[in-house]
Amino acid sequence: MTRVREIDAVRGFALAGILVANIGFFADPRYAVSIGTMPISDGPVAFLVSTFVLTKFYILFSFLFGYSFTLMTRDGVDVKARMLRRCLGLFLIGVAHGFLLWIGDILTLYAALGLVLLAMRGVSARKAFVVGCWIIGVMSVIWLILSGLTLLDPGPPQAVDAAAGLHAEELVRDGPLGFLTFQVQTYPALVAMVWLGQGPMAMALLLFGLALGKARLLEEPERWAHLMPRVQWAGFGVGVPAAVFFSWATSRGGGALQLVAMALNNVTSVLLTAAYVVTLLQVLKRVPAVRRALAPAGRMAASNYIGQSVLCCLIFTGYGLALAGTLSPLAVMGVAAAIYAVLLAVSMWWLRRHRYGPVEYVLRALTHGRWDAGTRTDPTRSEA
Repeated sequence: MTRVREIDAVRGFALAGILVANIGFFADPRYAVSIGTMPISDGPVAFLVSTFVLTKFYILFSFLFGYSFTLMTRDGVDVKARMLRRCLGLFLIGVAHGFLLWIGDILTLYAALGLVLLAMRGVSARKAFVVGCWIIGVMSVIWLILSGLTLLDPGPPQAVDAAAGLHAEELVRDGPLGFLTFQVQTYPALVAMVWLGQGPMAMALLLFGLALGKARLLEEPERWAHLMPRVQWAGFGVGVPAAVFFSWATSRGGGALQLVAMALNNVTSVLLTAAYVVTLLQVLKRVPAVRRALAPAGRMAASNYIGQSVLCCLIFTGYGLALAGTLSPLAVMGVAAAIYAVLLAVSMWWLRRHRYGPVEYVLRALTHGRWDAGTRTDPTRSEA
């Protein structure tokens, strides 16, 4: 299976957004046991992250997962057996990641949704796209119904449990055993929230990826280049105002207004993310150095995703410096930039000496039932 270098670069770009979205939980673990607020709850940094990052990049990863699945199906091999083993491998890695490093792990969700995608692999591109649109539409209607019910019966305001938040912060900073205790106590509930909160949108974007992969969207960009300006106008023109409204409504602490914003965000976050991708593809075409910088991280995305968690743990938790709760929002973003830069450099260095990332080696071993040699090979070949 020939690699699509643009996919690697877009995936490398998505890793930056994933890191910015997740690092706030490491920096302020009180959010993991609170409700209705952002990890960095006040100020311009929080507003910018909520507007331009939150809910945008996990759906981009989901789209790329679905697109990459179509590349795997072109190999002419036993896709069913391979995908079943791959999903099992993802699930096992995800569980270990969730308990040991990052309570917001999404790999287990992808493992489960990958099985659904496998069952739907024979559907046409049109049908996959339509089903994805229906999922987004139904979820938006559900949020609107909930907002109406909230207006009819607002109920008492939900309050953040300050004591629980303080206890969470103390556990996270209290050495490796304290952090592991926090993980074991928090991960099961959080993984359920991830599955319920992100699962439907992730499934819709997996189907969009399946549909556009069948149409070879990223492999034959010249076929749709004339549509790029329209995607940007719609994505930025509609998506940015809607994202601003989402951030503003979220900052007001919940209620019917936030539910309306979430219903709108389900649709407009897809438009804004599409505008991000189109803009990035134009940059990649005009500035090849950007692709060369991003693609290695995208080739070993799973290793980078878990590597982000490792470095965040070493900086913010009892595994290392235990800086949780001590840095300003702007400093946290500086840490995120440093982590991302380090992992980009490490990815380039690693792939000069190895065929795949370390986590990808493990996943391939679980998928194929064998351990591949670590020598370098043609980089146009896939890691699937």
